[in-house]
Amino acid sequence: MKFIKALRRTLYRWQQKLLYGVIKTHIIGPDVKEFNLDPDKPVVYALWSPSHAEQLVIDREVSQFGWNSPYEDLLNRRLPAKPFFHIYKRTGIFRRQGSPIVAKQLISQAEWLAEDEQRDIQIVPVRVMWGRAPDKEGSFLRIWLQNSGALGGRLVTLMAILLNGRNTFVHFSKPMSLRELYEADKTPEVLARKVSRILRVHNRQVSASVLGPDLSHRRTLVHQIPRKPMVLKAIQEEVENKGTSKVKAQQQAYKYADEIASNISYTNVRFLDLVLTWVWNKIYNGVNLHNIEHLKEISKDNEIIYVPCHRSHIDYLLLSYVLYHHGLQLPQIAAGINLNMPVVGPILRRGGAFFMRRTFRDNKLYAAVFDEYLHSVFTHGYSAEYFVEGGRSRTGRTLSPKAGMLAMTLRSYLRDSKKPIIFMPVYTGYEKVFEASSYLGELRGKKKKKESLLGVFGTLKSFKNSFGKVHVTFGKPIYLTEFLDQQKPGWQQLDFSDCDYRPDWAPTVVNTLANQVVTEINRAASINPINLIALSILSAPRQAMDEQLLVRQMESYRDLIEQTPYSTLTALPPGDGKDWLAYSEELGVFSRSKHPMGDLIQTDDRQAVTLTYYRNNVLHLFALPSLIACLFVNNQRYTRDQVVQMVKQAYPFLQAELFLHWDINELDSEVNNWLDALVNKGYLHENEAGFHATPASSNEFAMLRGLADNVMQTLERYFLTLSLLNRRGSGQLNAKEAEEQSTLLAQRISLLYGINAPEFFDKALFRTLIQQLLQKGLLTKDDNDSLCFDDSINGLTQSLQDILDGELRQSILRSLEADLETEQEDAQD
Repeated sequence: MKFIKALRRTLYRWQQKLLYGVIKTHIIGPDVKEFNLDPDKPVVYALWSPSHAEQLVIDREVSQFGWNSPYEDLLNRRLPAKPFFHIYKRTGIFRRQGSPIVAKQLISQAEWLAEDEQRDIQIVPVRVMWGRAPDKEGSFLRIWLQNSGALGGRLVTLMAILLNGRNTFVHFSKPMSLRELYEADKTPEVLARKVSRILRVHNRQVSASVLGPDLSHRRTLVHQIPRKPMVLKAIQEEVENKGTSKVKAQQQAYKYADEIASNISYTNVRFLDLVLTWVWNKIYNGVNLHNIEHLKEISKDNEIIYVPCHRSHIDYLLLSYVLYHHGLQLPQIAAGINLNMPVVGPILRRGGAFFMRRTFRDNKLYAAVFDEYLHSVFTHGYSAEYFVEGGRSRTGRTLSPKAGMLAMTLRSYLRDSKKPIIFMPVYTGYEKVFEASSYLGELRGKKKKKESLLGVFGTLKSFKNSFGKVHVTFGKPIYLTEFLDQQKPGWQQLDFSDCDYRPDWAPTVVNTLANQVVTEINRAASINPINLIALSILSAPRQAMDEQLLVRQMESYRDLIEQTPYSTLTALPPGDGKDWLAYSEELGVFSRSKHPMGDLIQTDDRQAVTLTYYRNNVLHLFALPSLIACLFVNNQRYTRDQVVQMVKQAYPFLQAELFLHWDINELDSEVNNWLDALVNKGYLHENEAGFHATPASSNEFAMLRGLADNVMQTLERYFLTLSLLNRRGSGQLNAKEAEEQSTLLAQRISLLYGINAPEFFDKALFRTLIQQLLQKGLLTKDDNDSLCFDDSINGLTQSLQDILDGELRQSILRSLEADLETEQEDAQD
């Protein structure tokens, strides 16, 4: 008997070795380290279909996890039946659909469990996928090229292993306890049927999460869209309003659909996987992920729309790469039509990109076709991805959201809300952004280069450089149903077909949603060493610091955010200031000057402007303590209540600009927490008279001033605009004129004071300030659209005047006076 058992074991291991000579496995799904299997309780594995090859794979993989080998459990008769069972049976050689069954092994195990109430069995659902393409409806060839775990004959499985074995994915799901499902008054057969039903539902969820829904032929989809009711309506309007023939309008609709639609190909995806793996290893030191396990959990029951920040063209590829390698469905990605260039466009389209024009407000037919394409994506259960900022951020700040795609998503959801939609904010933090040089040129006034194939090949020279690590954080999900319930209770009982699914309340709700999305993106921000270098050195005179002081400053930022984190998702870099400084020096982000009294770390103009990008990535994390620090750097003293009130006065403007997540009602608690943190660090002292800064000669005061400088320039911009309005007078400027004149004045101030921060004279930020002043009622508009105000604006102006450095404040006022005199002289001439 021992000889036969040994022979069986040897043959089994040889089969396993032969199989692993053909295949290469990748573990996807939940982290198996968190399964907490009880080693004293037997484990059985639930398969999709009967497959000896899959059993060989599962036995090999679980043994590497350190779990008991299911084959050894079988030989040792730990259970009355095999440690594997399946929930479907094959119904033919080539047929991919199977029949649901209740496996005899499962019934035997249920009977064994019922015999003793102390017994339990842990069931681990497993999917083995020889390739990961969703089924292609009507494409017989795909049966041979891909087998994603759907049922097929043994010949199909063999061909799939031979063709796709190097791309084998194994998905383990969290274990379930058979004892917890057991009911004493039910027979073992009833328990087995119940377990089988649960597993079938679970496996459908896994299929949707990992593989996505079945893909229709692109040709079929493109031909269907022009026949949809909303597109037919737009075609009829085209005929009536423009005199176009119906046939020509239909052809145009077809061309639009063909221009838009993706053509995802998993052969192309696997090719991109190989290329991108090489690229990441060549230019990056790794990709750090945060909070992805939560994403895996919620993706089973919901359709995910990824809404990342937009820092680089790498964003498109990086997120898909991460999702693919963690066993999640590849999204359909909204890409600008400018990327649909020769060679690159077809590759992106086959990787899941669909293309959209920058604007189509005046093209109703294109809008209808695009709407219908999006609706087909959402209602069929595909995940999607788009950038709410519209374009890439050149300054490193999160940009004001463009609500167009969100509006179309809402419109689709009002038409059909059967499949729950979740918006997943994604923060991507680069230690060196790929396009830094082009961003620097654009900020200095160069015209943005049009994307071209030649430009793509030109970037290859950058592959010799290192770009550090990339940090990707999946934020707090926004559930669309819950959001609409809060914003518009009872919306599900209303019929929106009469208004073409564009209710009057939609614009307001969409704008609120857009702001929540970018706020959640910022909440998920992580901090890297380059962020800390930028925060520290840019606040120093001439952007140069003693090495030891710089190290302490970086560590102080780390300590502050560790003690009072911006959110539960805030991630900090490992190591200490010396490690971060050495790492940053390797990336060439600063220069070092040797000196007998201690080395100096400094930046040239180019390095300083580039570092503002990385400071701006995380500026919002320190905005509140920096604002508090601004109150004390000129030796003012304030009570706790005075600090809270002054912060509340300026906070709405910072919140609108930096998308801070605290509600105004939460500020009392947050400000008090930060005051305590600053006292604890020794930056502030508290006595019976209130708070005041440490002596100006102390190291702690230098740290406090450095912290304050992060938002001091923002407060200077506010003072500049308010002073401009006061000098001009109420009703003398409209919003556009105020933006333009504020921008010109800021440019002048930046030249006079050497402010190397391009956002200081960013017109969009002045626009945001004016909009917020209007929203708060400090500004109003008259019949001529001019900005009007009264003495209520003086409170904010006076507070800013008290905070700001006197020399800079006087320079702003002198520049305004000079500008007015110049205008008066021109008028006299």
